[in-house]
Amino acid sequence: MSARIEDKGDRIIVWNGNAHKRGALSPELYACITQAVALASEPRVRAVILTSEGDFFCAGGDLNVLIARRDLAEGERRGKIDELHDVVRAIRGCPVPVIAAVEGGAAGAGLSFALACDLIVAAKGAKFTAAYVKAGLVPDGGLTASLARALPRQLSMEMCLLAQPVTVDRMHDLGVVNALAEPGTAMDGAMAYADRLAQGPRQAQSVIRGLVAQGYDVTEAAQLDAERNAMAHAAGADEAAEGIAAFLEKRKPNYGG
Repeated sequence: MSARIEDKGDRIIVWNGNAHKRGALSPELYACITQAVALASEPRVRAVILTSEGDFFCAGGDLNVLIARRDLAEGERRGKIDELHDVVRAIRGCPVPVIAAVEGGAAGAGLSFALACDLIVAAKGAKFTAAYVKAGLVPDGGLTASLARALPRQLSMEMCLLAQPVTVDRMHDLGVVNALAEPGTAMDGAMAYADRLAQGPRQAQSVIRGLVAQGYDVTEAAQLDAERNAMAHAAGADEAAEGIAAFLEKRKPNYGG
């Protein structure tokens, strides 16, 4: 099985298969991620987790598939890449936080998927690679945008121009990886994050992830306006009433999750 969904009520888990190909991309993986994001619109869902069945998160595109696409017209090749980009857009546009549980590492578009997530838990020893240049290719899946947001320019160039793998320890030091885990336990760390998210205010979390995401692309003036509008709305909502009351009464808030 190349991919499957596990619905656990307040969280949806996408398991990437293809372990014999280090979790290479597949149409089934695209479909599972898209379905998980659609399910996340239900109020019961508080997080989506992306992880792998094998010991590598995702190795990106299958080179044999890319070889077969050489015979397609360039417009058809663009269409195939758009399918990948639609999945990245879905992850970024998910109404609830998306967590990546990375074992082994992530490469190519697999790295694009991980960086599109809101939180990353990665196993010690994992490596992150953008090796397109080794095959005479260039990054896709929004990878250059994600790297530009997450890393210094020179390190992004090192990854993309020289195909230099970056260790999980370095990514953690730079703040790209949120938490390190012992090999085989990245999923445990992701579930712990999902537990914490499930106890929080769902609507506020959704607005926060949207504000942070757009903050990379808009002017400060536009962001101030967006924060003003969001805060004015949140201050009159039930979540704020409960959160403020709980703080003043020195108790744990109950957001109905």
